[in-house]
Amino acid sequence: MINSDLHNNPPQILVVDDQKTLRLVLHKAMEKQGYRIIEAFNGEHCLDICHKFMPDIILLDAMMPRMDGFECSTKLQKLMGDNCPPILMITVLDDQKSVERAFQVGASDYITKPIDWDVLAQRVNRLLTSRWAILETRRQIERECRLTVSLETASRELHNLPSSDILTKVASRSYFNEYLQREWKRLQKYQLTLSLVLCKIDFSELDYQNKDEHLCQIADIMRQCKRRSTDFLARYGDEEFAIILANTQTAEATEVVKTIQASFDSLDIESKLLKLNFGVASVTPSSQSSIYKLLKNAELNLEFGIYQFTMNNEQLSVIE
Repeated sequence: MINSDLHNNPPQILVVDDQKTLRLVLHKAMEKQGYRIIEAFNGEHCLDICHKFMPDIILLDAMMPRMDGFECSTKLQKLMGDNCPPILMITVLDDQKSVERAFQVGASDYITKPIDWDVLAQRVNRLLTSRWAILETRRQIERECRLTVSLETASRELHNLPSSDILTKVASRSYFNEYLQREWKRLQKYQLTLSLVLCKIDFSELDYQNKDEHLCQIADIMRQCKRRSTDFLARYGDEEFAIILANTQTAEATEVVKTIQASFDSLDIESKLLKLNFGVASVTPSSQSSIYKLLKNAELNLEFGIYQFTMNNEQLSVIE
């Protein structure tokens, strides 16, 4: 077993199998290695458990009634995205098509029955080691982001430069441009995805006397919808906001948009009068891509209303 803080916080393994006997054998074998074990008796039970908390690794039987391991793995990927723990598929199928299918649905590795317990222990060890290395890299990136924000804020204060929009108190457009350049360079170093969300508010049918008040309300809502301390909100234009999401895929950026949508129901503005358009773009910074292309893609999606809704509209329409 991997050398970690085993006594205080041993890794937790979720064993998923419809056969009670195999669950018991796996439970005892992994418990001997020092792991904490949770059991699920089918795919639905596995999903219910993962809705409540996240195990460190999942041992998932491929052949189960109702929802097999392949379908369960697909739904786990959709449920947890990049945060999904490694999945070790256990199956009697050892043909190439089954192996390829396991990897296609998100499995990190597989092992066949009858189980070689030494091989199982080695693969669990390797998957946990890889996962913890990834998590530590993410934490390091977030620490660097927080430090950079603190340093930039301090620098702005020293030079008395306007880092905030006077009206909405979020970051200004000039500060947004500088921050985006720094994030681009940092994420290019780690080859991680950068997502950009643009939001345009259509006030054409509202009383412009209350426009400033509405902009402040909207800024507050968007600030509260940030999921990480490193998510960066700025006023992008007169009636536009932008959110920079580091280490974030398009699907997760879209979830941020949906969270903003749901939160806007609390605003005291007549639903049919306020329209919001969103443009979402994602890229892994590299020498072949550019900040200019990222901005243009987000603005193009914004122009064509790729993500569009009105107040209190329960569904987010996505136009492909």
